[in-house]
Amino acid sequence: MLFYIYEHLQSYNLPGLGMFQYITFRSGMAIILSLLIATVFGKRLIGILQKKQIGEIVRDLGLEGQYQKKGTPTMGGVLIIISILIPVLLFARLDNVYILLMIITVVWLGTIGFLDDYIKVFKKDKKGLAGRFKILGQVGLGLIVGLTLYFCGDVVARIKTPVPAEEKIEIMQEEAPVAAVVVETIKAPVTNVPFFKNNRINYSSIFDFLGEKGKSWGWVFFVIVVTFIITAVSNGANMTDGLDGLATGVSAIIGVTLGIFAYLSGHTIYADYLNIMYIPNSQELVVFMAAFIGATVGFLWYNSFPAQVFMGDTGSLTIGGIIAVFSILIRIELLLPILCGVFFVESLSVIIQVSYFKYTKRKYGEGRRIFKMAPLHHHYQMKGFAEPKIVTRFWIVSLLLAVLTVVTLKIR
Repeated sequence: MLFYIYEHLQSYNLPGLGMFQYITFRSGMAIILSLLIATVFGKRLIGILQKKQIGEIVRDLGLEGQYQKKGTPTMGGVLIIISILIPVLLFARLDNVYILLMIITVVWLGTIGFLDDYIKVFKKDKKGLAGRFKILGQVGLGLIVGLTLYFCGDVVARIKTPVPAEEKIEIMQEEAPVAAVVVETIKAPVTNVPFFKNNRINYSSIFDFLGEKGKSWGWVFFVIVVTFIITAVSNGANMTDGLDGLATGVSAIIGVTLGIFAYLSGHTIYADYLNIMYIPNSQELVVFMAAFIGATVGFLWYNSFPAQVFMGDTGSLTIGGIIAVFSILIRIELLLPILCGVFFVESLSVIIQVSYFKYTKRKYGEGRRIFKMAPLHHHYQMKGFAEPKIVTRFWIVSLLLAVLTVVTLKIR
């Protein structure tokens, strides 16, 4: 909104007004404002939630300190959503397709998470929103994001393609010849493949072996992939949100990494130097991610041990969806198993635990467990580790994975 005011007033040459044209300035303002909203209004929100008796419902899992959390205000994810949306609406360009998709993601998954928390708290149903409705909502978002990215004319990428050997044009310089390259602007859904130089996957070409008829169905595969990623990451964040500050801190670290990638992908010189795709107009996403980082860090002020408020599914589903969609927009979704390694391992521990329990029950008549409890953070709680120590160590692991993700830019 403020960007359009700047465009309207720039002809008046008002001092300082030109700063609004810079991504770095608007991103800095977004992160400051989101931090202020989360920290200043967080206390008020906690008071409102306590007054309305919107508290956490605790199941008996036999965990140390479990009942101390009973009655702690939940649905605090509303604060994260507000802290993201207000700075984005003020400082981002709202005619940017990537920003619009991120706003839709926040509102869409925030609504699903809110309904889930509402049923748990007000309807006293510990199961919350039925799983099939959650999945249906995530699939719906996958369709919106996938179809928009595939068919919207504003979504393009530019890559450098070496000229084939038989067509190479050598430009003689002082000592050695340099092979020519061609810069292509492509509409197809192409993504970067980590660890390989000049190697990219085109989702549209997956059915090329079927001929022209098969090519026309490439968008189906792309939408399926997008839906799977959104569902997997949002559910992974939801499972990780089991200890004070765990999901919030991990998400903030991931957010910083995604912000770096968005800035590099939207900058022609840096994208060329790092041999990654240049995505026109994607640098605007840095403003959004700045607001996301500010919101999660600000929420951590109240969510760190001992937590004064929980984000609930309103927050966990939303931040997971944000991370998933954002990574798809900047074409680094194949790095998510590394970057979101904590989410991945937490989800995997549940899958392994449930699968092994069912298998042993069918084979031996008695279900057996690999972990003392799943997700993984509860396994360490059962082993006697203090909650703050588990959370801190998970943060350290997430930080290492974030650094490794950035390093992949030079590992080719």
